[in-house]
Amino acid sequence: MFVLQVVIVLLLVVAAVVALVLQVRHDSTQEATNRSLAVAETFANAPGTREALSSPDPTAVLQPRAEAARERSKVDFIVVLNTDGIRYTHPKPDRIGKKFVGTLEPALEGRSFTEEITGTIGPLVQAVVPVKADDGKVVGLVSAGITTENVGGVADRQLPLLLTAAAAALALALGGTALVSRRLLRQTHGLGPFEMTRMYEHHDAVLHAVREGVIIASGEGRLLLANDEAHRLLDLPRDAEGRHVLELGLDTDTAGLLASGRVATDEVHLVGDRLLAINQRPTDLKGGPAGSVATLRDSTELRALSGKAEVAREHLKLLYDAGVGIGTGLDVTRTAEELAEVAVPRFADYVTVDLADAVLSGEEPEAGTDLRRTAFSGIRKDAPLYPVGERIRFVESSPQARSIGTGQAVVEPSLREAPGWLAQDLERTAQVVEYGIHSLIIVPVRVGHLVMGVVNFWRSEKPEPFDEEELALAEELVARAAVSIDNARRYTREHTMAVTLQRSLLPRNLPEQSALDIAYRYLPAQAGVGGDWFDVLPLSGARVALVVGDVVGHGLHAAATMGRLRTAVHNFSALDLPPDELLGLLDELVGRIDQDEAAEDSGAAITGATCLYAVYDPTSRKCTVARAGHPPPAVVSPDGSVEFPEVPAGPPLGLGGLPFETAELELEEGSRLVLYTDGIVEDRGRDIDVGLELLRTALAGADRSPEDTCQGVLNALLPDRPGDDIALIVAGTRALGADRIAEWQVPSDPAAVGEVRASVTRQLAEWGLDDLAFATELMLSELVTNAIRYGTGPIQVRMLRDRSLICEVFDGSNTSPHLRYAASTDEGGRGLFLVAQLAERWGTRYAPTGKVIWTEQPLP
Repeated sequence: MFVLQVVIVLLLVVAAVVALVLQVRHDSTQEATNRSLAVAETFANAPGTREALSSPDPTAVLQPRAEAARERSKVDFIVVLNTDGIRYTHPKPDRIGKKFVGTLEPALEGRSFTEEITGTIGPLVQAVVPVKADDGKVVGLVSAGITTENVGGVADRQLPLLLTAAAAALALALGGTALVSRRLLRQTHGLGPFEMTRMYEHHDAVLHAVREGVIIASGEGRLLLANDEAHRLLDLPRDAEGRHVLELGLDTDTAGLLASGRVATDEVHLVGDRLLAINQRPTDLKGGPAGSVATLRDSTELRALSGKAEVAREHLKLLYDAGVGIGTGLDVTRTAEELAEVAVPRFADYVTVDLADAVLSGEEPEAGTDLRRTAFSGIRKDAPLYPVGERIRFVESSPQARSIGTGQAVVEPSLREAPGWLAQDLERTAQVVEYGIHSLIIVPVRVGHLVMGVVNFWRSEKPEPFDEEELALAEELVARAAVSIDNARRYTREHTMAVTLQRSLLPRNLPEQSALDIAYRYLPAQAGVGGDWFDVLPLSGARVALVVGDVVGHGLHAAATMGRLRTAVHNFSALDLPPDELLGLLDELVGRIDQDEAAEDSGAAITGATCLYAVYDPTSRKCTVARAGHPPPAVVSPDGSVEFPEVPAGPPLGLGGLPFETAELELEEGSRLVLYTDGIVEDRGRDIDVGLELLRTALAGADRSPEDTCQGVLNALLPDRPGDDIALIVAGTRALGADRIAEWQVPSDPAAVGEVRASVTRQLAEWGLDDLAFATELMLSELVTNAIRYGTGPIQVRMLRDRSLICEVFDGSNTSPHLRYAASTDEGGRGLFLVAQLAERWGTRYAPTGKVIWTEQPLP
């Protein structure tokens, strides 16, 4: 076995020597090839070479450069040629201008190549490299060559030394075979050749099958090993192994890292169109050979997936913010503005919302393409788009009209190439394109079958047009906003209906009367229609009734109930009922309303209402007030002081069971009587006592008109966003002077009727009302006669000269006369009929001690 081993070692040494000689010769040729090619490429790409070829005398420029480069690079020649193969440079100047010896066709086609030829200086390897212009055209050639003798001479001189070394190696191999065998057995743990072969095969298979690139470089920076994945990722040449890392054509950063051998962990480098994560460790940490091992991982797809995930996250965040930020109120315009604001600049550079006019007023729009620009938001304010508020009629070819007609979203990737959109407004669309807006998405604002308008998403900053994924996001965004817009539209419709109903039930104009100088304010709540109301009612005897009320609750039902109460007060006031009795009748009415609602189980029952009713008499300057759960009135004296009179509160209307009480106030002429609802003094942020003090402060001050007082109260107490209706009446009191009042006491004697007639005639003459004397005498005669005949004493006659002539007959009886048609045989019944024909108005009112029959006649 030992002899066999010696023979084998001898054969191996001989084979190694032969192979080494052959390899040396091969390497000589390869070295000549590489050096000539490298020198030719370097000179061809050197600064100034291409420019020199186009100069008037290329030889003058290039010959010294070529010779200097030849001496430094240790090649035998560097020749610069034109495309016809004529030499511009040569080590031997006498050969300049002559035809080049060798193959030029591949270089003229733009490819570098090498060839082995036998030239005038012997066997050599020469390389021919094209010199290209910026457009890729070949404008010249560079050839560099070196003789194989110059390259291989060193190897031939080293051959004796090589043979000596081989003999020494043979001797050493024979002596160390045993040692090596024992060490191999120890290092392989006794594995035989078969097991070692399997291990190597597995190692090689794993190395080349792994999805990470593996590169092993020597301490000098030469590539020792690169697996298949490394070749693919770095696009290495086939002969990469053995070459220096810097010569592999890699980018500077990546080549520098691999050649340096420094430690790197997940360092990302852009190689071609790939993002590579590089990890590198030295191999000599535990006594190994100098060098480094690097692994390469392609993170391009991971980065792309990460980018997509980030985009998806941004889209979800946008939709979430839209759900939170759109529809914060119940105003159509504000909701459209919120939609435009949330999408800029996160999704589009400009967003415009166009809605039908009917939607803005709360109605369902009819089919058509006439819309109004409702909202705009953009990264700049100078975009040449239609301004907010402008009414737009979209032509049939426009994408907006198509979207409205089909109910489907439309994307225009290039507005410059969208004839339908361009036809909308040739001048404006040209300005939009010139401004830089290049892509558009139109999404209909649709809820079910109802299309309320369109939302336009415009792009200018990103060069890429909108894509299908962004179209889907725009549809989702608008779909969410459309629900809020429709809710706001429905609320607007219902609110408008409620406000219209409420205003139709409130007084539009104050009636004519002389007792009070009245100013008022009525402000409905912004959150919803309430049941606050007021009224001014002229009564008989120049008196005026003031009433304010508040129905508990909001909405149409509260407004309708308010209208019913106001109508009831009108009817009850026509009976000239005292304030406490009138409130009692209202209390019963509200109770019946609640019972009816509870029986229907509608869920909209009114739990009550408050009311204040005051009657002012200008003849006595007395005001009779009663209230049902309502805030007390305020009285501002002529000197500007303010007080809240003690008026029994009484329970709110609808509770029943308790009577109401009245208070009688005597007001100086020029005083201001202030009635209001709780929206003035109550607020979530303050107590009612604080509100009353604020009201006192706002009312204080002399020489202020009712109109100025109203405005001052609102300026001081009106909240920014009223949560309840506000009703306010300021009435400046007037007195009916004694010169405009005439009174007579009448005894219960029919003969006194004549004296009354005479006195009336004289008084009318003093007032200059002689034209009314006949009718007035006749009416008073009938009324006084009836009082004497059917009533009880005392009897009193009073005439008031106000806006009309008022005649009143007082008696102590509670019996009310009734108008009837007397038959031809009846003795009575014609007098009251005559009174009704002569007077413009007439009626009866009751007093604590009897009744009053009154008439009114217009002044001439």
